[in-house]
Amino acid sequence: MSLPSEIESSEPPEGDAHRISKTNALGALDEYYRRIHRRIYLSAELPIYYPAEAMFAPDLIAVRDVEIHERNSWIVSQEGKGIDFALEIRVLGRARKDLELNVERFARLGISEYFAFDVRTGRVLGWRLPTPGTVRYEPVASCAGRWPSRVLELDLALDEGRLRFYAGSAPLLDARELIDKLSSMVDQAVCRAEDEARRAEDEARRADRLAARLRELGVDPDAIE
Repeated sequence: MSLPSEIESSEPPEGDAHRISKTNALGALDEYYRRIHRRIYLSAELPIYYPAEAMFAPDLIAVRDVEIHERNSWIVSQEGKGIDFALEIRVLGRARKDLELNVERFARLGISEYFAFDVRTGRVLGWRLPTPGTVRYEPVASCAGRWPSRVLELDLALDEGRLRFYAGSAPLLDARELIDKLSSMVDQAVCRAEDEARRAEDEARRADRLAARLRELGVDPDAIE
């Protein structure tokens, strides 16, 4: 099958701020769904092919209830369904693409939800198809600074200028935060083990001193229960 290879518009590389935001988002979601045993396919900048459409590659996608395995692309005609969720992270790219053109196009393609995070302005915007079969998005309203995603069953929010996902009141940790948390737990466990060893040594020394004192007094320590 012949697939279009061109992208409708080329965007300049967006640097580390874009890479870090994308990597953190993907890592946090991947770890969360793996931990709760939820079957949801995630990828970043994966080529997406819809019939009769130019290829596009959102910064992050999610597809519910499909087989989880590595893919080189998402071809709708082969997979049997389109993607359910798309996220674009804007640092240097054109605002019109992320905030206007994608809104019209993704709705027309039937992508259930689309979110955009503007790193420079610290804005999160979301759109959702109100019902299956519609081709026009409605804005996702924020509540107390959170934007709910029905597809992800999570909330998106800004935390000190960075995008974060929440499950209820609990924030999802990214890879670095998970490593830091694990390292802290290991350090605490080592400290507890060292404290227990020191206490055991102190107790042994006190027992030895007491036994020596009893012998000085002519008392057999072994005879004392």
